[in-house]
Amino acid sequence: LAGCFGPGNLQSRHSTDLESRRIRRIVILPFDTAGSQVKVAPTPGEPKSPERDPNDTLARLIYQVMSGLPNWQIVSESEAREVSQTITASNEAARLRELGEAVYADAVLIGRVRRFRERVGDEWGVKSPASVAFALELVDVRRGDVIWSASFDETQKSLSENIFAIGDIISERGVRWLTAEQLAHEGVKKGVAQLHQLIARAPIS
Repeated sequence: LAGCFGPGNLQSRHSTDLESRRIRRIVILPFDTAGSQVKVAPTPGEPKSPERDPNDTLARLIYQVMSGLPNWQIVSESEAREVSQTITASNEAARLRELGEAVYADAVLIGRVRRFRERVGDEWGVKSPASVAFALELVDVRRGDVIWSASFDETQKSLSENIFAIGDIISERGVRWLTAEQLAHEGVKKGVAQLHQLIARAPIS
């Protein structure tokens, strides 16, 4: 049976004045699982590895998706990595602000992986489906507050478990079971598309 998404797998919130903040340049800084260390998004195009840390995987997916969309600027991985090595702030909030200001970013996007369970089986049949949960937060560098957040939580279900999603299955990816990375990619695309619609609908002026 086919795999599909269930309803309500992406929940989000945003500040009422998000559009007026004019957020156009963003640096991506996912944290590690414990939230105790800033990790810079790895270079897009790196070889995939089964040993890759889920946070690195999420970082790479976010960078790839965001950098492929128009009307905003995404700080390059190399620039973010270089500047992050010079940050001296003692707490996480101050560190984010210092780094954001150093790369002239309007906001910092943080990602946190909450669950990243690989499927057991292949794309045509599984003993256990992929299950992924992560959270994204966009922090305004100037004010230091979270202005947009999204939470994705999905365990892939069979078509018989969720017949109402058959349209999405056929149109988005065909009838197959996803890997954890593929499932995360679908969630990232949904979240980033929503953020892009909110803050980058028009060209940068």
